[in-house]
Amino acid sequence: MIASTLPSLIADLRRVVGEDGVLANHADLIVYECDGFVIEKNCPDVVVFPRTTEQVAACVKLANEYDVPCLPRGAGTSLAGGCLPVGGGIMLVLTRMREILEINLRDRYAVVQPGLVNLWLTKALAGTHFHYAPDPSSQGACTIGGNVATNSGGPHTLKYGVTVNHVLGVEAVLADGSIVQFGGPAEDQTGLDLTGVLVGSEGTLAIVTQVWVRITRDPQGCRTMLAVFDSADDATNAISEIIGAGIIPAALEMMDQGIVEAVEAAFHFGFPLDAEAVLLIEVDGLEAGLDLQRDRVVALCEQSRAREVRQAHTTAERQLLWKCRKQAFGAVGRLSPSYCTQDGVVPRTKLPHMLRRIAEIAARHGVRIVNVFHAGDGNLHPIVLFDERDAEQTK
Repeated sequence: MIASTLPSLIADLRRVVGEDGVLANHADLIVYECDGFVIEKNCPDVVVFPRTTEQVAACVKLANEYDVPCLPRGAGTSLAGGCLPVGGGIMLVLTRMREILEINLRDRYAVVQPGLVNLWLTKALAGTHFHYAPDPSSQGACTIGGNVATNSGGPHTLKYGVTVNHVLGVEAVLADGSIVQFGGPAEDQTGLDLTGVLVGSEGTLAIVTQVWVRITRDPQGCRTMLAVFDSADDATNAISEIIGAGIIPAALEMMDQGIVEAVEAAFHFGFPLDAEAVLLIEVDGLEAGLDLQRDRVVALCEQSRAREVRQAHTTAERQLLWKCRKQAFGAVGRLSPSYCTQDGVVPRTKLPHMLRRIAEIAARHGVRIVNVFHAGDGNLHPIVLFDERDAEQTK
């Protein structure tokens, strides 16, 4: 933007959100130069922290008045580069809009602001026998608004669906600063599904300022297993066998040897460090059929040459297993000073081919790539390990 107009814009923004709601010093702006995709970086000209929908709308109108870009951002955990301020301008950080406005158990919905951390909603629902199903691996940091923007998934969305399946409605600010509502607390909306259009649009169509989310009744029980394989091919074949048998686990995750090494160093669960791959498998539902389902999963893994299949016998063991999986990305710091994660979905039957191809790419370019991913729906996360201080590796 034109430097001469920046002081005037900053002054106007401060009149909207207050002195403590605007950052303009370069040292402060660097924090917002990228999201979880760290290869591409650029600073915004000014960062603004609105607290209400009306303040968001006023900031958008100022962006139009000054003819500058305006970009929304949540916690910055995304891997898509969606909140990269390519053209500078105003960045609207919604993390101060973090209230739970309503929880309605009878009608099974909650109303939240976009800056609410995903895990906070889970904790707020503890003891109610309900939960919010979408659980990205970054749920301890990512926000509901960011989940809506990117249509986030997570381990348990194999059975329960991704974010769009759990959003009933949104309040949003359009590009001209007008405030609109699509959908709402009712289960079935009339007319066009404009809520579904907004979910996953990464802030390009509107800035979401309030969300009606569906909450789901807790299952009666669950069984959590860890299957250990000497071959990644065998592990991926087991995935196809489980789904092909008509079993839809609540979650079906895979970690390769590199990731196992990292999480074992971090959490000391007792993972076998010589295993080429492990599967974390969870089935849930009515207690009456869970043991049969578990036994069928164990048999299918053994048919695919699993070395062993362990079961979490206590809540503490289950929680530690999921802690290892969900904090796997943080544990990668034990393997490399920098990493770049990719995210893509392929047919489950193509997973063996994809993992072999990833290994070929790693060998050809002389970089290490480790893998942890939502195996049940073929959602791959190859993690490229490198040193950001090495220009050749970064290239």
